[in-house]
Amino acid sequence: MATIIEQKPRFQYMPVGQDIIFTISNNSIVTNSNFISVKFIAEVHISNDGVPNLSTNTQVIGTFKTTPNNAAVGMFDFRPVVENYVKADHKALANSTYKTAVNTDLNTPLHLIDKFSGNNNSFRYLAIRFSIQYVDNDSASATFGDLITEPFINSDNYNIINGYLKYTDKLETGTGNDSNDFGYNMQQFEFAYNTTTGGFLTNAPVVQYANINDYGTVAMLNIAKVFKSPGGGSQPGVRYIVFTFLLEDGSTVNDSIELVDIADGGFPFTQQDRAYNQIAFAGVFPANLRGWSTVFNSNIDNIVSYVFDVRSYLGAVAGIASKTYQVIINCPTLKGYEPIRIAWLNQWGGWDYYTFILKSTKKISTKGSTYQQLEGTWNESTYKIDGFRGGKKAFRVNATEKITMNSDYISESESEWFEELINSPEVYILDGFQTDDSNAILNHYVTPVRLTTKDYTKKTVANDKLIQYTFEVEKSKTLRTQSI
Repeated sequence: MATIIEQKPRFQYMPVGQDIIFTISNNSIVTNSNFISVKFIAEVHISNDGVPNLSTNTQVIGTFKTTPNNAAVGMFDFRPVVENYVKADHKALANSTYKTAVNTDLNTPLHLIDKFSGNNNSFRYLAIRFSIQYVDNDSASATFGDLITEPFINSDNYNIINGYLKYTDKLETGTGNDSNDFGYNMQQFEFAYNTTTGGFLTNAPVVQYANINDYGTVAMLNIAKVFKSPGGGSQPGVRYIVFTFLLEDGSTVNDSIELVDIADGGFPFTQQDRAYNQIAFAGVFPANLRGWSTVFNSNIDNIVSYVFDVRSYLGAVAGIASKTYQVIINCPTLKGYEPIRIAWLNQWGGWDYYTFILKSTKKISTKGSTYQQLEGTWNESTYKIDGFRGGKKAFRVNATEKITMNSDYISESESEWFEELINSPEVYILDGFQTDDSNAILNHYVTPVRLTTKDYTKKTVANDKLIQYTFEVEKSKTLRTQSI
């Protein structure tokens, strides 16, 4: 009377915004006419500190039941449950740094980190126990009238990230006994650092533009692949990010950050199973580099662009474990307008960024209460008329700011990427690098906004020749003035 997992997610790594389907069977019990009130049981375990220990109840987030369907199986979709346990990361971890200062107060915005930070919320481990429960309705049985629970069986261990799938993302099915399984292969689709096609948790173009004061991070799935180093031995696939800066005279200079270096905000080899290091964030944009890199700062006026990639070790091209990304400094079309840096939560739970460098307009609308004020003083020994009294007065004014932004001319790939901006549940404006502070200042760098542009028309070169977009955002927080 064994309980069997007939269908399960195909791959270990899963974006939480996909169907997390398990199908369970136990034909000998479901088809037995003496058994009534048959229920399949699922005990869901979620952990942020290594794979769940299914022998204890300390990591159980809920027990769920379902009745057999017409095909005599129980079907579970755990997406609505599990998606409550991962969310966007906003603050850097304690071992990260901002302008070389250690983040001891845990108030540094994630976007401002110098080198690395782990995640607090973007990654969790998942495992599930299944069983079947029923009442024995056989009057001749010794267990007549008893509620019986069969022995539990365990699922595989899964890794959950704060991402979602689009309808066009490729799902793969299994083979043989696993032919009913399906899922999205994150390791195949460029998110594992083992080849020169590996990449970060983003759909952003590999070439981006940024101003010298722009902050930003990339999220990286820390799937440790093993590479042989030139001197023998092995290194994990995710170890270094190497930056190569191109100067105006055509020469290059290098700098790097090391993921396993605690001083870089990284994690030692002994902490590979911790959830907080399974997704790491790396500061890779100019303002982040300004916070720590003496190489970058000493050449800041001469840097044209730079490239970076992930490596298993230093000193050899053979150690490259990812595609190469490029950041071009100081957009050539910048015409003196105030740049507006937008950050948004992307499809894979990381952050993407774009600086709107063309004309922007700001509109402030006010709303408040008014009352009719008497002209004179009626509660004193004599009546006095004051010039500042009388007439309709504002009791309090609430001000809301809207900003209309215009992009530069962009490519078709960037146009597709902008679809994530319009669909993102979290959007922010980032202020740039400041020279007058050495610690992250609360309520300054990151401003929450709401994208009020609701329609997005995908543009192509064939249809539109030159591709350009206009977006409007509204600051989420209203300005409340004094009450009188």
